[in-house]
Amino acid sequence: MRNTPIDLHTHSAVSDGTETPTQLVRSAKRAGLGTVALTDHDSTAGWQEAISAAASSEINVIPGMELSTNYGPASVHVLAYLFDPLNRTIVTETARIRDGRLRRAERIVEKIALDYDISWDDVLAESSNGTTLGRPHIADALVRKGHVANRSAAFESILHWQGGYYEKYYAPSPLEGVKMIVAAGGVPVLAHPAAHGKYRQLTGSVIKSLADEGLFGLEVNHRDNLPEGREFLLELCAKYGLEATGASDYHGMGKPNRLGENTTDPEVLDKIIARATGSKPFITTATT
Repeated sequence: MRNTPIDLHTHSAVSDGTETPTQLVRSAKRAGLGTVALTDHDSTAGWQEAISAAASSEINVIPGMELSTNYGPASVHVLAYLFDPLNRTIVTETARIRDGRLRRAERIVEKIALDYDISWDDVLAESSNGTTLGRPHIADALVRKGHVANRSAAFESILHWQGGYYEKYYAPSPLEGVKMIVAAGGVPVLAHPAAHGKYRQLTGSVIKSLADEGLFGLEVNHRDNLPEGREFLLELCAKYGLEATGASDYHGMGKPNRLGENTTDPEVLDKIIARATGSKPFITTATT
């Protein structure tokens, strides 16, 4: 696949983005992208809508997902590309994760409500049917109630993991996540592993164990990866034969991230497509 630019990490309203899959694809086209991956949290519910929108927008779509995993105290996300969405393990595990996110969100709101004017109904009003509900929707409710200026401010204060309201939720380990994605014919890439210093917990030995189980690459070019973290990730890529990807992690109006602000080389995407056996990319004749 030779068309550019390529953005392999975006979110729709199916998880915590603010645009429907159709709106997201149209935004990607307006931003000048040739290819966009839809990678909602723990859900494939937006795939078909995005593909339908791509047919009329003349843009390529890579079906994907951002799988939640936990490594000790840290939340580690694994981007999964072109896996079988009907794989029994994937379906069962993502349903369990989504339920865990929902129960966790309810517990967080119960705690916040002791100090702020907010209710569970306020949070539900910020989501839509089938949404992978989580902390971003709590943030949106806090914004609407006037407690914070925007979603980012919510995560820097009330929803910060040290803010007193944080709760963990069930998720498999990164190793289990990688194995699951590979078994479903997908291609796993660690999402923004150097974000805000988190890379220090993912040592070289951890990355090696993931690479040994089929990890394809590391999302190196991402606005949340610190400069020294990017250097560390590139060293790991060279050492363990991993590919470096780049993406925006676009959430519509939910985050300042802009489509195409970081991109992936066409050669890397070609390798992802060649490796995948679980599902196919949607390629328009106008952009091939």
